Amino acid sequence: MNVRVDQIITEARTWVGTPYVHQMAAKGAGCDCLGLVRGVWRDVFGAEPERPPAYSMDWSEPQGEERLWAAALRHLRAKPLDAPAVGDVVLFRMRADAVAKHLGIQSATGPDARFIHAYNGHGVVESPMSVPWARRIVARFEFPFEETC
Repeated sequence: MNVRVDQIITEARTWVGTPYVHQMAAKGAGCDCLGLVRGVWRDVFGAEPERPPAYSMDWSEPQGEERLWAAALRHLRAKPLDAPAVGDVVLFRMRADAVAKHLGIQSATGPDARFIHAYNGHGVVESPMSVPWARRIVARFEFPFEETC
């Protein structure tokens, strides 16, 4: 595994136990799923490429806009759904008729696949990538590693 991927997973695991707090991105104090990805980005890559605007818990469901997906495409590299790798940022659609609005970081693949995410009511946890979670995945991305990595 590439050193940067190790850094991403190591850093993401240091967030486990952080309480869920909507719109926050502060390790130990509070974060939501986007805040976890933002915090890992800051700790591994440096300054965030963009500060998200204020957003509601429903994201852009009333408008039907895939704002989180669009932001991921601006800063991460899209990859095939059928090519899971440790360190992937995974985007989930929680209901078939809703916008995709949940993120996680893949921490293991194969039969014991897992991901780290901030989940309302649970905080940051490392969860099994169970069938119910896996079937909600709509996109996979990788962090923008340097070409020399």
